[in-house]
Amino acid sequence: MINKIDGKTIMLEKALDAAWMRNEAISNNIANVNTPGFKKYYVRFEEYLNDAQAKFQISGAKKDEKFLPIGKDRVISANPEIVQENFTSMRRDGNNVDIDVEMAELAKNTIKYNALIAQISKEFSKIKLAINGR
Repeated sequence: MINKIDGKTIMLEKALDAAWMRNEAISNNIANVNTPGFKKYYVRFEEYLNDAQAKFQISGAKKDEKFLPIGKDRVISANPEIVQENFTSMRRDGNNVDIDVEMAELAKNTIKYNALIAQISKEFSKIKLAINGR
């Protein structure tokens, strides 16, 4: 049971780290929107998470697709990474930052970050309830 709790909180922690890193990258992009030759940065996490989940094999036979999978719970290891986007821009100064896209990404990331905070807070409340019994 503790592995299920620990595994979920670890994944939530990694997702929070990715959201924080994404916020930093977007803020850096916005700050350099008028810097000639600046190339934007972004965070890769969801791609790594999807790849790790695709490789995640659960052993056990299922008689029907409606049944839950059988097997051992494992923590998926996927870590966020900051990557520079080096494509050529349409701007004359070589900068590839689009302020409208960055502002939309910042708003989306803020919503995602707040949702992750709410999820991890809920998980800790469950743990606290189990320990205290109230």
